[in-house]
Amino acid sequence: MLIPTITAIADADLAGKLDHAINHKTKPLGSLGMLEPLARQVGLIQQTIEPQLRLPAVLVFAADHGVTDEGISAYPQSVTWQMVENFLANGAAINVFARQNDCGLYIVDAGVKHDFGARENLLDFKQGPGTRNFAQEPAMTMQQCENAMLVGMKLADTLTGDVLGFGEMGIGNTTSAAALMHKLTGIPVAQCVGAGTGLSEDGVRHKQQVIEAAVALHASANEPLDVLATFGGFEIAMMAGAMLQAAAMRKVLLIDGFIVTSALLVAARLQPAILDYCVFSHCSDESGHRLLLAHLLTHLKARPLLQLDLRLGEGTGAVLALPLLHAAVNFLREMATFDSAQVSEKSAD
Repeated sequence: MLIPTITAIADADLAGKLDHAINHKTKPLGSLGMLEPLARQVGLIQQTIEPQLRLPAVLVFAADHGVTDEGISAYPQSVTWQMVENFLANGAAINVFARQNDCGLYIVDAGVKHDFGARENLLDFKQGPGTRNFAQEPAMTMQQCENAMLVGMKLADTLTGDVLGFGEMGIGNTTSAAALMHKLTGIPVAQCVGAGTGLSEDGVRHKQQVIEAAVALHASANEPLDVLATFGGFEIAMMAGAMLQAAAMRKVLLIDGFIVTSALLVAARLQPAILDYCVFSHCSDESGHRLLLAHLLTHLKARPLLQLDLRLGEGTGAVLALPLLHAAVNFLREMATFDSAQVSEKSAD
């Protein structure tokens, strides 16, 4: 499979022009806080000192996971397809927030164990009726994993906007995300595992034990794509592909919570420069997400925009952060400079 090539956004000349533009707006230096480096980042991604955000959209990928057979979720697997129906009926939180923020919303059946039939507003790219139980065998074949990634790449290629957010739905996918996190970072399983949809302490311990046993069973899976095929889900693989293609097209990637970040982790192992294109919307309340963000952001001098104790998924955090992204771009494009407003700048010390 051909992985899209992603170019780092570093450009000293353009960075200098962006810094000059930001620093000469009618405000004290640095007074817009995190919006200032965010504006700089978007300018570097779009290669302009006047960036803009056209047609922002979020893709919500849904799929089922065979590992739910191990009793690792507080909810039955049927909730996956029931929530997809809720998305299609415009009744979920992501529907509310997408409408509120004028954000396009696309629901993708990546591999739900349910026959929806032909449905308006549902993109049917089902790779199968959920993955296999990775506690017993690899979740996907390599061919299935690569096919899911290729579908994600093609989807990203069809969207013309400048910003692409990512969301997911899949009972059991925090277990997949925790396994991916452990295998690709080396962080102990106990620090990767959380309550997911609301497990008790005993449930969390069981979930940890299931992952540890599966990791021992599949000890030979170490390369990023092998790890993804062994422990991932159709929705996670499809997201990773979409992220890679979107970054190759110089789109801003708006990253949601734990499961979305685990897909990004895989993509970053394949193309490290993808992190330059990522805006991390929030730090979720799911145990492990903070550590995973810290692992990814060590060299980026970046941090999540919001801390709202979210753990819903669906792309909700990404869409809630979208107004901040607009604010960063709009102040750079529209705010007056000291010269244009005839306002005196700070005197030299």
